[in-house]
Amino acid sequence: MPILEKVLIANRGEIALRILRACKELDIRTIAVHSRADRELMHVRLADESVCIGPAPSKDSYLNVPAIISAAEVTNASAIHPGYGFLAENADFADQVEKSGFVFIGPRADTIRLMGDKVSAIQAMKAAGVPTVPGSDGPLTEDTERSLEIARGIGYPVIVKAAAGGGGRGMRVVHNEAALLNSIQVTQSEAAAAFGSDVVYLEKFLQKPRHVEIQVIADGQGNAIHLGDRDCSLQRRHQKVLEEAPAPGIPDDVRAAVAESCVKACIDIGYRGAGTFEFLYEDGGFYFIEMNTRVQVEHPVTEMITGVDIVKEQLRIAAGLPLSFTQSEVRFFGHAFECRINAEDPKTFLPSPGKVTTFHPPGGPGIRVDSHLYDGYTVPPYYDSLIGKIISFGENRKVALARMRQALDELVVEGIRTNTALHRDLVRGRAFQSGGVSIHYLESKLED
Repeated sequence: MPILEKVLIANRGEIALRILRACKELDIRTIAVHSRADRELMHVRLADESVCIGPAPSKDSYLNVPAIISAAEVTNASAIHPGYGFLAENADFADQVEKSGFVFIGPRADTIRLMGDKVSAIQAMKAAGVPTVPGSDGPLTEDTERSLEIARGIGYPVIVKAAAGGGGRGMRVVHNEAALLNSIQVTQSEAAAAFGSDVVYLEKFLQKPRHVEIQVIADGQGNAIHLGDRDCSLQRRHQKVLEEAPAPGIPDDVRAAVAESCVKACIDIGYRGAGTFEFLYEDGGFYFIEMNTRVQVEHPVTEMITGVDIVKEQLRIAAGLPLSFTQSEVRFFGHAFECRINAEDPKTFLPSPGKVTTFHPPGGPGIRVDSHLYDGYTVPPYYDSLIGKIISFGENRKVALARMRQALDELVVEGIRTNTALHRDLVRGRAFQSGGVSIHYLESKLED
């Protein structure tokens, strides 16, 4: 018997295809919703049923909650999987899904709200013993002297952050006391306009940190495990470009302690589903920055080194089943990399939509390709430029990196521009080959 009868996939592109494959393995029927621009997506072709939910713009289709709920109703869906992006971390959507009689494949709405607000998330993590960045321990008030005292106590430079911010927006670095109060006011104004909330807080600004994250899965029934860590430090404008697992060069005792604190936090907050704790790592210390309450783009590297299918586990948990394994049963082996292939100019980074005349994915031992591309597919101009992910695995970092270099050389995408040339350069860089570059590495490299 299937664990869920029928799942509606409320997303598009490679993640929609990834979810469909997991459903098929579990004998779950699938419903693909799509915009008018996405009729020819691969997962739409493969789904048991498909429903058009609106015009091309996201706000009229993939962000159109009534249209998605209606599609679930007319197709008698059992559950809705939001993937990542779009409505995946929208607590109101999760509420609406559950109130409409469907299972939301993800955390409960109150958990999404708790972890979506950075101030409440940090407070919850401190209570659970997760290491956090020295900061204001809550929102700043109108008391300017208090703000100045907090900053002095933290030590400059500090960073002003919007509680409701994300994706690199709603933050400002302050290097001295003279600039602090004005920076707070400007960030508050920007946050109110962008996120509907002017709540801001202060944190210590780390100079050359790495971005390291911990993958967790919890069943909401008191059981939680971690699947190790990933290094996601190669970023441009706070957007991840290349990831690897495990993060290189971190002492095993430090690695284990922070992972165990994340597991405890999941149990403390009653977490349900897959999630990721994101940290800055510098000089042997982990500092919590946020939690993503969904499946991550980079989840394949964790799957490669553990053998755990994260999406299938999401589906099982959503059906009310407990975790299918314990922490002691998780086995870590080897190393994995993921390169995000985007439809964009490799130098200007401008989007490059259009018809794919030739698509030849790489192969060979240890290579996985997650992509919705095929010959003749037209990449639309309306959505994120991610068109695929190349994942390599090897018994150690050196082998995995060698396989990634070969895979990128084999990859052929013609008809549109992609950032493949950038990745080919990155995986041959001496600093990256050594491991442990900071979050500033890529942008510094691009400026050279």
